[in-house]
Amino acid sequence: MAATASAGVPAIVSEKQEFYQLLKNLINPSCMVRRQAEEIYENIPGLCKTTFLLDAVRNRRAGYEDPHPRVRAAACTTLGQMATDFAPNFQKKFHETVIAALLRTMENQGNQRVQSHAASALIIFIEDCPKSLLVLYLDSMVKNLHSILVIKLQELIRNGTKLALEQLITTIASVADTIEEKFVPYYDIFMPSLKHIIELAVQKDLKLLRGKTIECISHIGLAVGKEKFMQDASNVMQLLLKTQTDLNNMEDDDPQTSYMVSAWARMCKILGKDFQQYLPLVIEPLIKTASAKPDVALLDTQDVENMSDDDGWQFVNLGDQQSFGIKTSGLEAKATACQMLVYYAKELREGFVEYTEQVVKLMVPLLKFYFHDNVRVAAAESMPFLLECARICGPEYLAQMWQFICDPLIKAIGTEPDTDVLSEIMNSFAKCIEVMGDGCLNDEHLEELGGILKAKLEGHFKNQELRQVKRQEENYDQQVEMSLQDEDECDVYILTKVSDILHSLFSTYKEKILPWFEQLLPLIVNLICSSRPWPDRQWGLCIFDDIIEHCSPTSFKYVEYFRWPMLLNMRDNNPEVRQAAAYGLGVMAQFGGDDYRSLCSEAVPLLVKVIKCANSKTKKNVIATENCISAIGKILKFKPNCVNVDEVLPHWLSWLPLHEDKEEAIQTFSFLCDLIESNHPVVIGPNNSNLPKIISIIAEGKINETINYEDPCAKRLANVVRQVQTSEDLWLECVSQLDDEQQEALQELLNFT
Repeated sequence: MAATASAGVPAIVSEKQEFYQLLKNLINPSCMVRRQAEEIYENIPGLCKTTFLLDAVRNRRAGYEDPHPRVRAAACTTLGQMATDFAPNFQKKFHETVIAALLRTMENQGNQRVQSHAASALIIFIEDCPKSLLVLYLDSMVKNLHSILVIKLQELIRNGTKLALEQLITTIASVADTIEEKFVPYYDIFMPSLKHIIELAVQKDLKLLRGKTIECISHIGLAVGKEKFMQDASNVMQLLLKTQTDLNNMEDDDPQTSYMVSAWARMCKILGKDFQQYLPLVIEPLIKTASAKPDVALLDTQDVENMSDDDGWQFVNLGDQQSFGIKTSGLEAKATACQMLVYYAKELREGFVEYTEQVVKLMVPLLKFYFHDNVRVAAAESMPFLLECARICGPEYLAQMWQFICDPLIKAIGTEPDTDVLSEIMNSFAKCIEVMGDGCLNDEHLEELGGILKAKLEGHFKNQELRQVKRQEENYDQQVEMSLQDEDECDVYILTKVSDILHSLFSTYKEKILPWFEQLLPLIVNLICSSRPWPDRQWGLCIFDDIIEHCSPTSFKYVEYFRWPMLLNMRDNNPEVRQAAAYGLGVMAQFGGDDYRSLCSEAVPLLVKVIKCANSKTKKNVIATENCISAIGKILKFKPNCVNVDEVLPHWLSWLPLHEDKEEAIQTFSFLCDLIESNHPVVIGPNNSNLPKIISIIAEGKINETINYEDPCAKRLANVVRQVQTSEDLWLECVSQLDDEQQEALQELLNFT
């Protein structure tokens, strides 16, 4: 054994030396060397890779010499990449060794760049590290970070070195963001140093450091909450206001700008209504940045070639020796400013009212700002929040604002070229309809919207056909297939937004919208054909679910279109499709009227079969299964003549509680309360024999947070518990079958209701 171990030492040393050389090659300037290194690196087993990386990070000798600083920096970067690629399993398996190694590396004063890379890797590792694991190292980790902060602050004062300090401050922000309220005990040791950095970092080359420190303070404030942060709130706000005043006189590309804008938003969230006093000071520069027009130019190709990449311009060749150019440096700041305006409108409501008209006049034209996608996204996202603000000024003002918004928003759905932006515009439009309510669209708007949605659905089917044609072409391979799948995902996402818009119309207009909808009916029916891909069937069923829920009893006129698809899709292999079908069967019982009685009777055995399937409670299937349980509960409650209630009720009770689908869980709890309050003999059981089971169901509901204190059902459930407590023997019997967590949950429910 000893001889074997001894013989293995040179081999291990050799492997480490080769690995360190491999890390050097991964950052080699030569593309060929890097490519070869990447191929070798991919084939190294994961555990060996992690062990060698940690040794490199720790600066352990590999037999003859320490790893070069560039190798250690590369090792830190690679650990960060592994933490991203294999999260959260990588964090769960290596949390102890990785956190310790990176902290030790950050403490080592030998090389600023290695320290910076270690801090960056720790940030990435923390992002996906479960909070329960991170708190195990919290005290030592936070104290280490503070010790390093003090040293780096002294280095900044003496030498002006800032690289490692910038990353360290971002690391502290990341820790606070992750552990939230558990950062409270450490608040007082960090805040003085961070405020001192803001006061010190006034030179031009320290702007990025100042911006990151401002960001860090706002993250810490959000983590510890208003009560703790208020001791420094006034002082911090004065520092921010001073920086804001300085920014008003600085260049557009000042690195502090984006940090400041985000910090103000966090301060708004921390202070709530107390932030309104600062809004007039913040809003003017924000609107100025959001209103900035981009620099554009039409240049000869020769002039373009003479421009430096550092000038911040991007060019598109138009042919004929000419190029169109746009200066991109200010676009990101514009997008961020627009997003912050959205945030203030959302959070402050009444406090934002006086700026609503100015902001809506800014945002509506930005729906066509094709120079930057995120500007259009923010413009679209702002619309429902601005309408909520306008509502405060009365119905006439609200109607005027909607008139200004509606037409451009509908047109943007028809003309937007980018899928991601289009989805946000469609989502915004759906929310606007819900804000405005019945009758918000005139005949012209409905006609235009109908044409656009019809074109989207027809395009969806056409694109699927084209993808099938491409799969038959000679050059079809795995790479082509991946590209086709990406296209399909984009199309399906737009289909979900079509469903959202229809949902908003059905829920606000009710059956009055059905004549308009019939122009789309053949296309929706096509979605639920058995030959369609499963996402089509899922969303087609969801649309019919909405019709049943919001447009009944008139919905029965379409029953022959969805009757068999809904029943047959209860057997589908995809849980998303089963969920949509089960939900539809539930709302048939709840809202559908007597016409749906026979269909509900047919549904029960299909629902039961899904629930009793061996793998029905797996993570993949549980949501669909819980919708089936809820659907049976709705049939029992609203269509009791369709089923033998006394026969099915014991089974239904045995399937409770629901854990994952919060909405359906509340509905089942409500029905359970109805049954208990009416002393239903099957539910209560002979000699109250089912009450221990019922009490455990209530406890589990509280533990799983499916019981919401704001819901009337919570009070009813608490009253059930109190009623059982009146019988000492019965209560002791119930409690004896509960564990400590369940007993605590019940006590918490009683305390808050």
